[in-house]
Amino acid sequence: MKKIALIGCTGSIGMQTLDVVRRYPGEFSLTALAAGHDRAKLERVASEFGVRNLYCASEGGKIPSSLFEDCDVAFIAAGGFAGLGYTMSAIGAHKTVALANKESLVCGGELVTAAAKRAGVELLPVDSEHSAIWQSLGFRRDAPFERLVLTASGGPFLHCTKEELGRVTAKDALRHPTWEMGAKITVDSATLLNKGYETIEAKWLYGADFSQIEAVVHPESVVHSLVYFQDGAAVAQLGYPDMRVPIQLALTYPERLPCAKPLDLAAVGALHFERLPAEKFPCYTLALNAGREGGTSPAVLNGAAEEAVRAFLAGGISFPQIAETIEDALTRIPRTDALSYEAVAEADGKARETAKKFIYGK
Repeated sequence: MKKIALIGCTGSIGMQTLDVVRRYPGEFSLTALAAGHDRAKLERVASEFGVRNLYCASEGGKIPSSLFEDCDVAFIAAGGFAGLGYTMSAIGAHKTVALANKESLVCGGELVTAAAKRAGVELLPVDSEHSAIWQSLGFRRDAPFERLVLTASGGPFLHCTKEELGRVTAKDALRHPTWEMGAKITVDSATLLNKGYETIEAKWLYGADFSQIEAVVHPESVVHSLVYFQDGAAVAQLGYPDMRVPIQLALTYPERLPCAKPLDLAAVGALHFERLPAEKFPCYTLALNAGREGGTSPAVLNGAAEEAVRAFLAGGISFPQIAETIEDALTRIPRTDALSYEAVAEADGKARETAKKFIYGK
């Protein structure tokens, strides 16, 4: 039986992970649970699964070292910058990390990959796109390839004009055409910031140069990513959009267990692909530029983005002002080397302060 410390158990990915554990009670058990702020929900989950080792971040205190003591795998599904602290703690405890938190590699990719290498710890991708690449590479993150292609649904505003994008609301942005996700990542998908994040993740997970990574729009969300090889062949992973598949695979690999409805290609009928319209979605380009700059720039990108999306969801700024907020922070805050967690956290804090001043004028 595989023992799991589930971090972010009350969020969208956390709840779907619990579905996998419920489905296979003889395969998995939970040893620890952590949540951001919902103590009541945390305790309900703990009661159902008989877990006593609990941590609620909003109640203060450092991440307890005991959180990862008894597990085989730390499943990091916490949202936002907070996930980086959990990831580093799990690596410090020499635990395998199933990584469903994008920000760990976006903000701290250099720190995380170096620490994992020193500790001899495996990083298992959970994002559907990166799980697809991992599978296409035969579960080898060090396998040779020529090019990685990330697919994007395009979100709900793919064919909107710039003028129409200026009028969209939070309610509009939360209507994702193919995936069910939390509010922050759904908005990031609508701005295509999420695809920029995944490009940065690909650099760190697969040792790819940015010139080897591209994104294409694929509205059906059936092809989850592709890998091109030297001989011109491309290998892809296909399936209906269901996050339980990559979640479960990260916990069972290289074995596979029944999970989702098999893909019926005849019923799907056709798969469509088109160029990603980066000119309409500046968040994507801002993410790529920050990734290329490296150092603390991606942490600034993310910190400003978290504050901007929070304001957008509250009705405080328009959809285009998300990108404007991020760009302002990246312009004002100088890049420094990401030499430590403290340096990255400091950049995150500066980005949030700068974003709030841009949004609220104080």
